[in-house]
Amino acid sequence: MSATLVRTTRALARLWPADVTDPDPALERQLSFLGVPLSAADVLRAGYAGGAVVALLVGTVAVAGGVVTHLAVVVAATVGLAVVHGVHRTPAALAAVERTRALCATSDLVGRVVLHARITGAVEPAAVFAARTGEGPLARSLDDHVRRAAGVPGSGLETFAAAWRPWFPALDRAVELVTTAVDAPSGERPALFDAALETVVDATHERMASFAADVRGPATAVYAFGVLLPLALVGVLPAARVAGTGVSLTTLAVVYDLLLPTALLAASAWLLVRRPVTFATPSVPRDHPDARVPWWRPVIAGVATAGLCWLVATALVGAWAAPVTGVGSGIGAALVVRFHPAVGVRAHARAIEDGLPDALAVVGRRVRDGTSVEAAVAATGAELSGEAAELFATASGIQRRLGVTLREAFFGEFGALSTLPSPRTRAAAALLSVAAVEGRPAGDTVVAMADQLRSLERAEQAGRRELAAVSGTLANTAAAFGPLVGGATVALAARMARVEAGPTVGDAFSVPGLGTVIGGYVLVMAATLTALATGLESGLDPTRLGYRVGVALVLAAVTFLVGFVAAGLLV
Repeated sequence: MSATLVRTTRALARLWPADVTDPDPALERQLSFLGVPLSAADVLRAGYAGGAVVALLVGTVAVAGGVVTHLAVVVAATVGLAVVHGVHRTPAALAAVERTRALCATSDLVGRVVLHARITGAVEPAAVFAARTGEGPLARSLDDHVRRAAGVPGSGLETFAAAWRPWFPALDRAVELVTTAVDAPSGERPALFDAALETVVDATHERMASFAADVRGPATAVYAFGVLLPLALVGVLPAARVAGTGVSLTTLAVVYDLLLPTALLAASAWLLVRRPVTFATPSVPRDHPDARVPWWRPVIAGVATAGLCWLVATALVGAWAAPVTGVGSGIGAALVVRFHPAVGVRAHARAIEDGLPDALAVVGRRVRDGTSVEAAVAATGAELSGEAAELFATASGIQRRLGVTLREAFFGEFGALSTLPSPRTRAAAALLSVAAVEGRPAGDTVVAMADQLRSLERAEQAGRRELAAVSGTLANTAAAFGPLVGGATVALAARMARVEAGPTVGDAFSVPGLGTVIGGYVLVMAATLTALATGLESGLDPTRLGYRVGVALVLAAVTFLVGFVAAGLLV
């Protein structure tokens, strides 16, 4: 939870004069897991105050816009209650998302435990290594359990697995297999270590496959009731008025630009919260040197794009289309410029991860044949091609020029991994540093690490394929199909109004009013469905999310305009 959200919650809580009694203990636990300085009472009061404020604003705007009083009261009360419920449920949703992000590192964490235990033959140092070389809530949790286990029997792995058992039972079984492998005869250890990792990988894949099967129905419902039905109803509005069913433009705006987006956002959040697990993906921090963008660059890109689209829309369609096209394309362009460098950093990290298994396999075989790890890393960097080989060559060059250890060549101030946001690559490099101390016996472990990374990669690809159909449909609908249908529907509705009902009804559903209302909904739909598709596919990574939403907004704004123009030419 961001600092801004915390400050907003506190400010809203101060607005509510009454006390709240008996806050839900589960809410306290969720806030503690998120690590935010808020109490459950603060969240409850903020929800009540936020609902009251929003209900008052919505009711006032609705009445001022011409909505009949009883309908304005119903809409205001509905929106206010939704805000109260949303604020009260936000910590649970954020905790669920954070827990899902934490569990994405399960396979990598167990893999680090297994690989280190292969080298040292002990659980305690393997647990310490896995905790200290990882990032995120799962690694922090393991580190906390390891610290508390210091000086007492046990490694902390057992209590760590027990704490996460309700959300990922397979972790408990994997830890049990690792502990058994350490105490087993040497001939039985490799099979037990492999079984520990396979337990976690198989459980992750099974949960993803089950979720992909379960999510198809709700995703189809979102597609039908969030895109097809609302846009289809626009086409029958003129006929409804001819039949005597009056719907004002203000009512239409409340439904399409307030109620429907709220429902779409709630449905998307419901689906994302129920995503059981995701796979680890490189997340680029805001302060990454290659991802920093001056504040003025997105602003200039957004303003320039909005201005250009504003002029084109005014010339081709009319003044009403300029705000819709300009706002959508301007915000989208600003997001693209803001996150494009970070997307490049993320792509570079992914390319290194893709080539890491082959590079590690070569290093492992050379070490097994008697070559030192340092020399094997240098030879691999010189002989192979690709991003991973370049990384090894860079680390070898740093080691040679500065006369430092392999660990410092990777992790030092000027190390090859000093700015690379890839926990998986950093963990592999840390294990190579351990192997450099162990020497030739660690060669088999490095080869096993390469095989392990290949297994994780295959599991990730299978998981993404399970969700590809759903996420692909949502993404295409958000950026192209939905806006195209929306633009065409506005043109057809306007034509029907003029032909069937004469000028009176045509004025009520004029092109400027109807186009602005539906255009606003199209933009919200594009952003929401794109965020949903991205979250289902790869989790809520801010870099990927911001970039893809930006692209979708630009495409949606342009496609909406194209749909309107094309339909106007045909009818």
